[in-house]
Amino acid sequence: MYFDRTHISDDQLLGFYKALLYPRLVEEKMLLLLRQGKVSKWFSGIGQEAIAVGATLALDEDEWILPLHRNLGVFTTRQMPLQQLFHQWQGSPLGYSKGRERSFHFGSAAHHIFGMISHLGPQLSVADGIALAQQLEFSGKVTLTFTGEGGTSEGEFHEALNVAAVWGLPVIFLIENNGYGLSTPVAEQYRCEQLADRAAGYGMRGMRINGNNILEVYHAVKEAKRHALEERQPVLIEAMTFRMRGHEEASGTKYVPAALLEEWAKQDPILHFEKFLQFLNLADDSIRESLKQEIDHDIQAALHETVHVFNLDEELHDIYAPAPVPVAPTGAVSEKRFINAIADALHQAMELHPDLILMGQDIAEYGGAFKITEGLAGLYGKERVRNTPLCESAILGAGLGLSVMGYRSMVEMQFADFVSCGFNQIVNNLAKIHYRWGQNANVVIRLPAGAGVGAGPFHSQSNEAWFTHTPGLKVVYPATPEDAKGLLLAALADPNPVLYFEHKALYRSISGPVPDAPYTIEIGKAKVVQDGDDVSIITYGAGVHWALEYVRLHAELSIHILDLRSLQPLDYTAIQQAVFTTGKVLILHEATLTGGIGGEIAAWIGEHCFRQLDAPVMRCASLDTPVPFAAELEANFLAKARLHECVQTLLQY
Repeated sequence: MYFDRTHISDDQLLGFYKALLYPRLVEEKMLLLLRQGKVSKWFSGIGQEAIAVGATLALDEDEWILPLHRNLGVFTTRQMPLQQLFHQWQGSPLGYSKGRERSFHFGSAAHHIFGMISHLGPQLSVADGIALAQQLEFSGKVTLTFTGEGGTSEGEFHEALNVAAVWGLPVIFLIENNGYGLSTPVAEQYRCEQLADRAAGYGMRGMRINGNNILEVYHAVKEAKRHALEERQPVLIEAMTFRMRGHEEASGTKYVPAALLEEWAKQDPILHFEKFLQFLNLADDSIRESLKQEIDHDIQAALHETVHVFNLDEELHDIYAPAPVPVAPTGAVSEKRFINAIADALHQAMELHPDLILMGQDIAEYGGAFKITEGLAGLYGKERVRNTPLCESAILGAGLGLSVMGYRSMVEMQFADFVSCGFNQIVNNLAKIHYRWGQNANVVIRLPAGAGVGAGPFHSQSNEAWFTHTPGLKVVYPATPEDAKGLLLAALADPNPVLYFEHKALYRSISGPVPDAPYTIEIGKAKVVQDGDDVSIITYGAGVHWALEYVRLHAELSIHILDLRSLQPLDYTAIQQAVFTTGKVLILHEATLTGGIGGEIAAWIGEHCFRQLDAPVMRCASLDTPVPFAAELEANFLAKARLHECVQTLLQY
């Protein structure tokens, strides 16, 4: 193995050796402790250390790295204390994630390391967002993200590379090609001769290197950084290596031919580098012994049982980052349509938050599918109002990456239906990240939703219930222009991920008074639309207007209407009061019946307000079918078609 030490001093070589050897010795210790039952699981990177260590050494300490399971060398080279790392691996409350994550599923902003999730692809898109912030700041920095050869088969790989290439982002995508995705060999994973060849398809530079040669990795990443910054072009590096142990220790390696293991054992990155340094008279066994003693000391200091004391308040508190105090409306009021109130909120948010980036398909010059962002690109520039490729997942991940760098973002889905293409980023990355390791996710996702406009089954869904089930997300659904503006401004000010549903049928059909100055409406607070004594209708979105129309047609009835406005978190105090007011409750929503949020609210009322009920809680929802296209079919699909029947049933109970 040839080592190119160009521009590397003897002291640096010695430092490289210590950085390379240290994670190997830590791993050997962990495997011993695993057999003793003192750690529960281990993903071994033995034989692959040169990639993680060499890449980390090639970057500045404030350049972000997004590692995976087998990149212990990233964490140790960034000088993360071994004692706290060991607490993390034990699931101790003294670890980096308070015992909420094991292994390397955590991050540390102080060390510029972003934590992975088990789905393996999403970190690639997060890297795009971090790099976008670096580009906007002219920082002269790059972001490096790891993936395995198996991860290159995921759709997120394509989306992330495509976005990075289109936007010219300073990202280094580093593939650790270690031969196997768990037990599946590369021959069953892809057909191209080498993964680096894929770079040309995205219009970026590709490199293939020996991942077991620490200096080759180091020089390659240095060159990739230079190229990314000077040419404004991402780089794809394929580092060839081998996984000498199982996917995790319980998996074993029986599926690997013995000859292949023997062949790669001869390519051990540490043995080769040791021989090179011994030839230069720079290393001897004393270094290994010194590091082993250091590791034993740190592990022994951390090797004591730590007892978790469950704290319910702390667990619930850490789901969300603290939200700002609401800003009350002041000054003049103007009549605005629903759609104009949303546009007004976006314009004022761009003024209030210079760190706000808008992203979405066709939102710049075209103004978005519904023209809500029209004119914003001219006012604030295309750096802040960004057209995106059709890569919903990658753009949502980029929004999270922007959050890491202190930005906030709004991602517009052309239709709420299309959010399914980014589901993983929302429910597994955005939603969980503050609970996992305290990282904010300042991302608002605007979702034009709902039926009644003859758009058929793929442009008309009310899919809010997909997300109200997921802790860590906030979900709002305004019904009036005033609430549309106030809730959107609140969402954009909130450091948590917020899904903002806006009903398409309300855009140009509903008008109302809206304060001209910026203001926010507290997320999680419902609103009593009108008081009544006979029946309480709990609803939101278009349902509010269906209820009001019903009241106008039935003046003989006294109906209490509660507009939830926020679906996650719910205002249980207001719900309880609505029950107490009439004793008869109808939950009205446009979403289909089964699995809708009405079921959750009805169950809560049954558990907490049973004595105040004078009739069973009823639900009025749309049919359990896809949204039909034909006007007659759509009208009878919607919950509105059954509202009168439901109200009369309650009244007669």
